[in-house]
Parts: sequence; C-alpha cells; structure tokens
Amino acid sequence: MTVRAVVLREYGEPVRVERLRLLPPGPGEVRVRIAASGVCHTDLHVVTGDLPLPLPMVLGHEGAGVVEAVGPGVTTPAVGQTVVVSWMPSCGECFWCATGRPDLCERAAYAAARGILPGGGTRWLDQQGEPVYQFSAAGTMAEAAVVPAACALPVPADVPPTSAALLGCSVLTGTGAALRTGRVRPGEQVAVFGAGGVGLQVIQGARIAGATRIIAVDRLPERRAMALRLGATDAVDPSEVDPVLAVLDLTGGRGADCAIEAVGTPETIAAAFNSARRGGRAVVVGVCPPAADVCINAFALPSQGKTITGCWYGESDPARDLPDLVEHYRAGRLRLDELVTRRFALEEAQAAFAAMTSGASPRAVLVP
Repeated sequence: MTVRAVVLREYGEPVRVERLRLLPPGPGEVRVRIAASGVCHTDLHVVTGDLPLPLPMVLGHEGAGVVEAVGPGVTTPAVGQTVVVSWMPSCGECFWCATGRPDLCERAAYAAARGILPGGGTRWLDQQGEPVYQFSAAGTMAEAAVVPAACALPVPADVPPTSAALLGCSVLTGTGAALRTGRVRPGEQVAVFGAGGVGLQVIQGARIAGATRIIAVDRLPERRAMALRLGATDAVDPSEVDPVLAVLDLTGGRGADCAIEAVGTPETIAAAFNSARRGGRAVVVGVCPPAADVCINAFALPSQGKTITGCWYGESDPARDLPDLVEHYRAGRLRLDELVTRRFALEEAQAAFAAMTSGASPRAVLVP
C-alpha cells in the first residue's frame, strides 16, 4: 500500500511529506492506521543531527491509532483494536530484559540505532524502491506504520487519540522519572528543570506521588503557567534569577529532595544536581548531544551524599505501566487533553516543530 509520511533526508533541512510504499507486516508485526502522532524534542534532535541516525528516515515515536493488519504469529493486539504505539520493543530475553530493565533492551537499542525493526530491515520504500528508515521502530508521523506487535499496546477506545498518543513516550518517560527513577515520596519537595512536553509529565508524576512542593524551572512564561495548572506549586524563570538559589530559597535553604532535569543541556543538568539537598537525588531525563560533557563538583559527591542518575524512558515497562496511566487519566489525576493545544496536518510538520520550540504548544500533535 502507499502512504504519506514525514521524511527527513538531510540533517538541518526541513522535513517533507513523501508518498512511500508500505510493505505488509512480517512475523510478530502489525500495521497501525495512525490517528495522531506527538511531536517530541527527540524528533528534533534527529532533524538537527544531534541524534545521528541513518537517513532518509520517517520521524515520530509516540502515536495512537487502530490496528489494520497483523503478521504471522500475532495474537495480540487484534485487528480493529485501538492502540498506543510505544518505541521500546523489548525482546524479553536479553540480560537487561531478564533483570527487569526492558527500557534498556539490547535488541531494541540495536534496531533503533540502525533505523530498522527488530525483525530486520525497514517496511518503507520510496518511489525509487530505496529503503526509508524508521525512527525507533515506530515512525508514527505517517498515515500508517508497521511496528512490532509488542509496541502496539491496546487502550480503551474512549481515550481520545490525541491524548493517547502522548502515552507512548512523554507520559511514560516523565511520570516514570518521578515515580520510578526519582522515587518521589509523599511530602517531598521536587524541583523540575524544564516544563516542556516531558517536564510537564514529570510534574504530574510528582503530584501523583504526593509531593508537597513542586518547583518548575523554565524560561518560557507559557510553560511556567501550564506547569502551575498541572500541579507545580512554584515557578522560576532562570533568565531572571539563579535557579539553584531560587530552589534553595523555596526549600528553606536545604534543597530539593529530588531534582529532575528534562531539558538536555550540560548547564541544566549541573543546576539540577546543585539544587538537590544533601543526601538528595538528581535525575537526568533530558537528552544531550552525544559529545556533551557535564561539569559538577567532585567533592560534592561524597561530602554531600548526593546521587545523580540517568533515566531512560522512565524505567518503564509499557505493557505493565500503561494500564495504570490510563486509569490515572480516566480518574482525572493525569491530565492530558489540555496539553494538546495545537493540531497539525502531516504537511505542517515543520510548523509543528516551530510551535514546540517556541513554547506556543506544550505538545503539538500531527493528525494525518
């Protein structure tokens, strides 16, 4: 079949919509008719070349849609089911999967770095018959995509697709950073550096965990305002005040029990570490360019007893965690509908990236 998809052919160049041939799903794969695809900063890292991957590539790694066809051996999901597309097709067999960290799956990481599916190769061909690679086994910025069955997770049909799409990446990553990696507990004070698509979900995760003070640090007023609506108790503009001193001031001079970085710059990572209290925790969610280094005071590590740790996909197991997140959403504890303030057609993908980076929309969504 032929589908339209958002394709990146050269780093730093505008993305464009192309008509591609989509091959049938192979063993263990399904074809999903995409109803909505989130636009994430990680997609932008590919566009800029900060995340170097094979080109040409279909972008998009969080989405929702309906299963149209299944390949050999697939028993779930079934044709006609509404699904969230996750970008982590954990194999369940490697060292990381066997030790409870499917987010670090070796097989999935190998496939993602090469722009292919775990089953080998890509299911897209351009008009010349040349392969077009697939971002993180998802490639949701398209009318339809073939993905591993393990990445197509059923959700109730009454969850709007534009909200369900966010569950595939930003929600699992952000809430997981607070609830799992950060281990935020009731009564704690949390600082969140960055109130973009993932940072806002960190804030919601901290609120769900019972944090009593949640400090959002972001330079954009629109994002600070949204952070306050979603559960932050305080908002700090780092362009006007030193954010570390502001966090210390708001926490009685002690520092945050847990500071979570969701921007992806060496400066904000260092600031998150420095704003954590003695014995506190700093969690890094933001993705920096591969060659970036972070400078923190070495003496502070032993003398202050702090820990700093990375967080990949919120340490999530989508099959395990998604049902809980859906219940939080249906109960009103996880608010997603108001995050999607802009909807774009596939042909407007470049404008969607611009809206995301400007702060005009917490989460831009492409609707084929």
